[in-house]
Amino acid sequence: MKRVLLSLDWILLASLLSLAALGLCVLYAAVYQGDMGLWHKQSMFWTAGMTGFLVLCFVPLRILGLVSWPMYAVGLLLLMLVPLIGDIHMGARRWLDLGFANIQPSEIMKWAMMFVLASWFATREARGLINIAIPLLLVAAPAALIVTQPDLGTTLVLLFAMVALMIAAGLPWRLFGAAVALGIASLPVLWHFMHGYQKQRVLTLLDPQSDPLGAGYHVIQSSIAIGSGGLLGKGFLQGTQARLHFLPEQHTDFIFSVLAEEGGMIAVILLLGLYAVLISRILLIAQRAHSRFASMLCIGIAAIFTLYITVNIGMVSGVFPVVGLPLPFISYGGSALVTMLAALGIVMRVAIESHERIPWQRPGSPLA
Repeated sequence: MKRVLLSLDWILLASLLSLAALGLCVLYAAVYQGDMGLWHKQSMFWTAGMTGFLVLCFVPLRILGLVSWPMYAVGLLLLMLVPLIGDIHMGARRWLDLGFANIQPSEIMKWAMMFVLASWFATREARGLINIAIPLLLVAAPAALIVTQPDLGTTLVLLFAMVALMIAAGLPWRLFGAAVALGIASLPVLWHFMHGYQKQRVLTLLDPQSDPLGAGYHVIQSSIAIGSGGLLGKGFLQGTQARLHFLPEQHTDFIFSVLAEEGGMIAVILLLGLYAVLISRILLIAQRAHSRFASMLCIGIAAIFTLYITVNIGMVSGVFPVVGLPLPFISYGGSALVTMLAALGIVMRVAIESHERIPWQRPGSPLA
């Protein structure tokens, strides 16, 4: 135990605990005079997530590597069950009711896919038809199931994480450029298959004032909240946009607006600083990792966190379309929070094994 404590990355842990404190404070402000039960549930989610975080700090990466493919298979099975028995919430079928809790299989699949891709690229470069085609197929299967829920945001996360790992695995830049060009060229086709509300979100991004009481309402109210916070904010529990419930989904997707209105630019800088420390520590741990498998895991986790943060803040600020991605460790939500904490537990395990130089790979191991 003492050796493990000495091996912990205390900067990573400190940034996580600071985000926990900030997240619970902002959520309290978001649900104040509303459904306070959400705050109590989130506290329970934090307890469960931190328990998983601590447990994973003691699980050897060798074991996690061995269960990567079974995890992927279970995640794919759960996604296949969603269209059949999944619960519908706000027009989307994304959740499975287990009786004691609702789970979002796409959140589980996201991290299971990270394990599989990290395992695949542990001994391979992202070069050659086979080494690129198989990861594409591994991502395409769950992505096709998730996009039909519909959940475009999580689908983008899967694709972004795959590209990040491919680049880390040596994907030639000419292929990356060709893929980007192909993606841009396919936008008209993608537009054809998008749902009506998804098209409206894109059009609203270009001109929110075209429908200020309809599709543009979310972004307009969010922009008012962020702008009215100024430098120092209106004060804790003093935000008018949140108190008068002008902000939509203010405890989930638009919780950043609550923080900006009540805490101002100072609170925003604090949050971004904590995120910067967290992601930089993950990348540093990836650089120091004792195996390529461990390094790939950390890179993929850092990529997912970065996309979540960028897209969420961008969409509530009117820079990106609203796609429903939570703000890590701040937005309300059990599945996302617990899986993110589990991911950080894995990162911490990488730091521990790298510090202790645990020689867990066998010669010729696919995870070496």
